[in-house]
Amino acid sequence: MTVVVWIAEGVWEAAVDGARSLAPDDADVTLLYVHSGDMDELVQGAFAGLIGRRRRVPTDFDEKSADFADQLLSEAQQRLGRDAHRTTRHGRVEREVVTASADAELLVLSRDGDRSRLGPHSLGPISRFIVDHAACPVLLVWPGVAPSANSLPPPPPGSPPHEPPPPHGPPQHRPPPHGPPPHRPPGR
Repeated sequence: MTVVVWIAEGVWEAAVDGARSLAPDDADVTLLYVHSGDMDELVQGAFAGLIGRRRRVPTDFDEKSADFADQLLSEAQQRLGRDAHRTTRHGRVEREVVTASADAELLVLSRDGDRSRLGPHSLGPISRFIVDHAACPVLLVWPGVAPSANSLPPPPPGSPPHEPPPPHGPPQHRPPPHGPPPHRPPGR
């Protein structure tokens, strides 16, 4: 089994824990970190606004970003507690994660949105895109303790009341009607 674990800043520990506890011992695990490249563009834009567009500020963001990714992937592998491939990609994070997991049998990621209540806002835009577009099964884990079901929003006004599910067990049969079945003429 091939498993890709997306190492997203701030919530990666839960994804690694999910992979550690649910991926088989013989699974081929890849820890994936994606550089978005947005920070370098932001700094260059700010510099251009201050100094002028003809000059490019020399930055060492690429080197520092690579060091950060290496450190994060090292910590993730230590937490995983077994051998894993460590991969770094560059580009749009959501697209790189989907592409990197295209041939995997499982993608593990952690919720990265509002963690105070259940619902669609518990996924940020990037993880929502990944969940919607992944070409493999996705294990979506809560970082920390999941909120209770009491965090669900109330139903909209005027919505029908919640009906309890049907009872479990064999279907209920009606007793047969008394007497012979009614006679129907042929052909009708």
